[in-house]
Amino acid sequence: MKQSMMKVAICYDFDGTLAPGNMQEYGFMKALKTTPKSFWNKSEALSVQQHADKNLCYMYTMLKEAEAKQVSFRKEDLEKYGKDIVLFKGVETWFSRINAFAKKNGIELQHYLLSSGLKEIVSGLPISKEFTRVYACSFMYDANGVAFWPAQVVNYTTKTQYLYRINKGCLDETDISVNEKMSHDLRAIPFSRMLYIGDGLTDVPCMSTLHKFGGQALAVYRPHTKNGITNAQKLLKGERVDNIAPADYSEGSRIDIIIKAWLIKLKAERDMKS
Repeated sequence: MKQSMMKVAICYDFDGTLAPGNMQEYGFMKALKTTPKSFWNKSEALSVQQHADKNLCYMYTMLKEAEAKQVSFRKEDLEKYGKDIVLFKGVETWFSRINAFAKKNGIELQHYLLSSGLKEIVSGLPISKEFTRVYACSFMYDANGVAFWPAQVVNYTTKTQYLYRINKGCLDETDISVNEKMSHDLRAIPFSRMLYIGDGLTDVPCMSTLHKFGGQALAVYRPHTKNGITNAQKLLKGERVDNIAPADYSEGSRIDIIIKAWLIKLKAERDMKS
């Protein structure tokens, strides 16, 4: 009897993982005519002063800076900024290539973005359609389409919530049934068939969660940067991740080799049980 397709999930951080730097530093900061250093200093100072969540503070700073400099702050403006983002090598073709490889091996591969960046900016990316779901910070909008208040805030600890949503198949952010007890054999995608890709300490809760439950974690670093590889090596030494690799998603790259090997391993384990 023909086997059904096995569902597998890859979860990605964004900033420093799929693109260099932070997504706000491209089109949005150009529109403000400010520097990343100046913007993040203001946001960080507010966080320290108010003992506030760093992501809430950057969202507040975006709103206030846009208002002060009379920069339009509508959903479509934020989507437009996504088009300015430069992705790491191979990212734009990565999804179609790895999906085809997975399908050939009887795997239905799903991709999820778990980011502290903005969902609206992500929606302007050429790869936005590749994700089954995007979990990221987002704004509420008034009758004129202008952002005025946070709708969702995703930080390094709340990211783990979305691993459980993917695991249980409770994908909507408002679905509280994710907290209900569910038998492991009824879960949509077991943690052992999930892999998380991130680049730093803010990804550790997700990395550790999957590592604990039999999944995989991969730390990427910007090619040719000493600090990047040092930080990735610390994560590997601390047993937070299973592998490290340069942030290059091209055919034949280390990421490509690692993930294809992992998919083949999952297939082999399934075949042995059948």
